[in-house]
Parts: sequence; C-alpha cells; structure tokens
Amino acid sequence: MRGLDRVDVERMFPLVGKTRTRGHHLRLKGRSFKTEMRRNFFSQRVVNLWNSLPQKAMEEDQNLDGKMDRLNFRLELPLQPSEQVYNVQFILTFSYKLFRMSTFMMQSMAYAYFSSSIPGSQFTVNGDLKLHQREPLRHKGVDTRYNVSIFNDGSPFASAYDVARVIASYQDRNVTTTFSNQYPVWTAGRAADAPFVINAVIRYPVEIITYRPGFWEMIKVAWIQYVSILLIFLWVFAKIKLFVFQNHVLTAIMVPPYKQHQL
Repeated sequence: MRGLDRVDVERMFPLVGKTRTRGHHLRLKGRSFKTEMRRNFFSQRVVNLWNSLPQKAMEEDQNLDGKMDRLNFRLELPLQPSEQVYNVQFILTFSYKLFRMSTFMMQSMAYAYFSSSIPGSQFTVNGDLKLHQREPLRHKGVDTRYNVSIFNDGSPFASAYDVARVIASYQDRNVTTTFSNQYPVWTAGRAADAPFVINAVIRYPVEIITYRPGFWEMIKVAWIQYVSILLIFLWVFAKIKLFVFQNHVLTAIMVPPYKQHQL
C-alpha cells in the first residue's frame, strides 16, 4: 500500500524463455554468486523449487474434427511432511479465438476454488469453459480489445496478482469465459512424502455466438423472406384492386388523354 513492495520483477525473477529442456514454460533463470549471503536470498532459493514443479497440460481432439475438445491439466506441488492443504484456488488462462462470421481474439480465464476442513492430498475438478456475452460481437474487422493479459504483468506491485482484483477487473469485460458446471472432488489422506496434486479437466462445448451481421450478409440470408413478403403483398393488392373496380366502390370519372380542339 505504501510502495514497500515495489520491485523490478523482470530483474528479480528473470525467465529462462523458450527452451527445449524439460519443465514448464515459466521456469526461472538461476544465477551464480560469489557470496553465500546473496546465494541465500529469497529470489534465489525459490528458483530450483519453482522450476521443479511438474506441470502437465494437454489438449485433446476427441471427435477428430480438427478442433480441440478439452484440456487435461495436472500440477504436483511438493510439500513438507508437516504441511497440509485445506483449500485450493487457481486460475488457468486461455487464448480464445474466433475466425468465422466474426474475427475475435481475447485472453480469457477459468477460475476454480474449493475449501475443506479436512486436509487433502488431491483436488480434481471437471467443468466446461463457456463463453459469456453481454453484447453481440462485431461482424467486420479484427476485435482485439480484450486480447490483453488477465494479469497486469507490467506492474511491480504484488497487489496486481490479487485474485479478488483480477476477477473484478475481468468481470468488467463485456465478453468473458466462465468455468461452469464444475464437479469438484476432494481427496483426503496424503502420505508424508507425497505431493499435493491438482487435476483439472476443462471441456470446450459447442457454443451459440451472437454477432451483428453486415448489410450484405443480412440480404444474402433474408432475401427469401423479403421476396415472399413482397409476393404476398402484390397478390393482396391485386385482389383489392379487382374488388374495388368490379363493385364500383369508388366513383370513376373518365378523363380523355388530350383536349379536343374545335375547328
């Protein structure tokens, strides 16, 4: 709150970047120091522990239609024998893209939370990643207004990663994704040397997306309706005209096409 947590994140926790080595893609870069004091700083002690976290994330195409249908995520957290886990909350981020009818790109997320009075050894959750719209999408151009990170990566403050603030900022968007139809399972009884395991299965269901069509697209789809309405109108108008003239509903006066000149 008073600026005491202002640090240069990129200098304090530099990432390895793209590499072919094993491990997750957010591995920290270790450094060598001459003094024992600098080597025992917090920013250096957590490097090996963070990089050793086993993370597995794999998407599957179950119906072989060329599109991914679900995400299988697994994370193992090593714990001390005296440590216990009573609640879990995590955020998974996604790159959400649409290319048909409307070109739309955004960075979205799935949030899950579970709490128990009994210490657990594993948390498993199944659910659907659903699109939530407060307004229709645009029909032309590339909509990238929400294609920004869920987290404020450029902020040096720890408050930028506060879950309540992240969710509140995310909910201000007009187009989001929600982790719905959740079925959490909490497993108790962890062995002393066993890690705490998080398993998440997130499915991508078929969505109904609303967007504002363009003029020519609307004409292409609706011209049959317009023509059918026009034909009905012409038929009714012809019947009314025939009835009016046959039954002399209106007084008709014949007017010669030109004036006759007397010689």
